[in-house]
Amino acid sequence: MKKLLTLYSALLLFTFAQAQEGYNIDFKVEGLSDTTVYLGNFFGESTYVKDTAHVNSKGEFSFSGTKKLEEGVYFLVLNKTRLFDIMVSDDQHFSMTTTHPEYVPNMKVTGDAENEVFFKNLLFNSARNEEAQPFVTVLRDSTSTEAAKAAAKENLEKINQKVIAYQEGILKERPKSLMAKVIRANKRIDIPEAPLLPGGKVDSTFSYRYYKAHYWDNFDLSDPAMLRLSEPMYRKKVEDYLDRLLIQHPDTLTKAIFQLADKAKSSKDTYKYLVWTATIKYQNPEIMGLDEVFVNLYDKYFASGEMDYWANEQLKNNLKERADQLRLSLVGKKAPNLIMLDENLRAQSLHDLKNKYTIIYFYDPDCGHCKKETPKLSDFADKTTFDVGIYAVSADTSMAKMKKYINDMNMSKWITVNGPRTYTEHYQKLYDAFTTPTIYVLDNRKTIIAKKIPAERLEDFLTRYEEMEARRKEE
Repeated sequence: MKKLLTLYSALLLFTFAQAQEGYNIDFKVEGLSDTTVYLGNFFGESTYVKDTAHVNSKGEFSFSGTKKLEEGVYFLVLNKTRLFDIMVSDDQHFSMTTTHPEYVPNMKVTGDAENEVFFKNLLFNSARNEEAQPFVTVLRDSTSTEAAKAAAKENLEKINQKVIAYQEGILKERPKSLMAKVIRANKRIDIPEAPLLPGGKVDSTFSYRYYKAHYWDNFDLSDPAMLRLSEPMYRKKVEDYLDRLLIQHPDTLTKAIFQLADKAKSSKDTYKYLVWTATIKYQNPEIMGLDEVFVNLYDKYFASGEMDYWANEQLKNNLKERADQLRLSLVGKKAPNLIMLDENLRAQSLHDLKNKYTIIYFYDPDCGHCKKETPKLSDFADKTTFDVGIYAVSADTSMAKMKKYINDMNMSKWITVNGPRTYTEHYQKLYDAFTTPTIYVLDNRKTIIAKKIPAERLEDFLTRYEEMEARRKEE
């Protein structure tokens, strides 16, 4: 009999374990009936439909599946309208009841502590926002007295302390919950008072160094749940770190991204997302010279096969094509030589120019932007005190158009050549000059020191470049 009871107990445990596999979330929403509701999920900046359910005449519906949902924030959609969010963590068998259209205030959760905490937090924050509104109004009112503003700030700080205390309570009671992860990820980094240097001065860089060193303390780059939040927090954290805390130099950024990727590597999702986000970010960067980061990332993660677990051949080929276009004309690289025919059908070599600086100007005689940019470049060439030679490349096959453009745009002192009439590889591939106008600046060794820079910035750039070179030589 005892053996039978033991066997029966084991069978019950097995049956219960089977019943808890996958997910089953029951809803009852008063005010909804005979319609279709969708369960959506976030991933980075995107949203996806995960499941579909039919709402019966009583407002009841369920989402269920044999495989557990990924941890994160999900949302319900009706008629393309997002109704409310829910949190999905370890417990994926629970029920929720509420009333349309006041979903959050009327929400009742059964069987899931995660969502109980989540909705209580939403209500608490909503109440604090309402409490803060009168004081916010005072601060926004230009007629408010200084005393009134000071009192408003004091009251807002008290409200803020209530929110912090409430969140600390969640961290203490449910430290491993998804709600706790989100709170920690949003926590402000408290920076200690800067110490004094041996000479008695305050260490002016301490705050920056401390903030940078502790930036990732509360954020796990390898946790895929951080990709599935209602705000793209993961991307924002990474981009904020790269843009605000690091020197904008390709070597510095490349090294930092390699380090971040190593931290994210234990999860395929976070590894993929971090590498892809960084790769796309630097494919066409706003800051000159940072396209080298894209080339470095392609070489390490895609050319090597590291991302083969998700990147298909078409994607890899597209990235390879772009990386190969860029790598020949990176800032700091020797400029590829160009040998093309001028208006008199004489071969002119880019590397034969002996000036201290050489400007390569890719233009099209019919290009509207070029007609605005060329006079600016001509004005710079006439007024600058720098020793500059200009090698202008016309993209049009017509020699007649090129000759007319030279006369119309005061380009007689430049070396102007016809791009299609070339003895070297096509200039577009060598210099990523698929659009016009495009300007490159070379030093006396024909090393690229600037690329895709507007003509109006050339004088300032060369001034700062020579100042930087002078400081470097002094060091």
